Amino acid sequence: MSDLDRATDAVDDGDLVVFPTETVYGLGADALDPAAVEAVYDAKRRDRDDPISLAVPDVDAATEFVRPTERTRRFMDAFLPGPVTVICERRDVVPDVLTGGRDRVGVRVPDHDLALSLLERVAPVTATSANVSGRSSARAVADLDDEIGSAAAVVLDDGETPGGGSTVVDVEAGEVVRRGHEADEVETWLADH
Repeated sequence: MSDLDRATDAVDDGDLVVFPTETVYGLGADALDPAAVEAVYDAKRRDRDDPISLAVPDVDAATEFVRPTERTRRFMDAFLPGPVTVICERRDVVPDVLTGGRDRVGVRVPDHDLALSLLERVAPVTATSANVSGRSSARAVADLDDEIGSAAAVVLDDGETPGGGSTVVDVEAGEVVRRGHEADEVETWLADH
């Protein structure tokens, strides 16, 4: 059985997996399974009021879980896949635990072949960095916090990632919530559209 098969089974079973993205390694679990999401919060020691994004393989898949406005959809089509997290109105299928009870959720489509292969099998998964909150993000499997490595049922190793974080954007508000990769391009798009 391949590592990808093992990771797919782990997510299906409600377990955690570590997977590479075009920024840093992510910590993934079934984003629609409240118990799996709770396990992500526990592993990261993350405050439950701090929402976690979800990852999907493409923009069309995202619309099963969120309701993007026309402008947000145009933005998503322009920037995804890529190192950008887009805040959208969530659908009822998205559990409160993922969003800290908020009515919106961040959506990520990573521009990374292995991540997309996983997402094509088991999306949506949680899209959060694979580190204990407050510690540095992991750019390589060797950088993983012990707590994360031991919490994950499977670690998908694809070498070193570039680092940095995704740019988080609220398209409707015309606001970059967190600057990361492609932030300048995102701001230009927001100003021009």
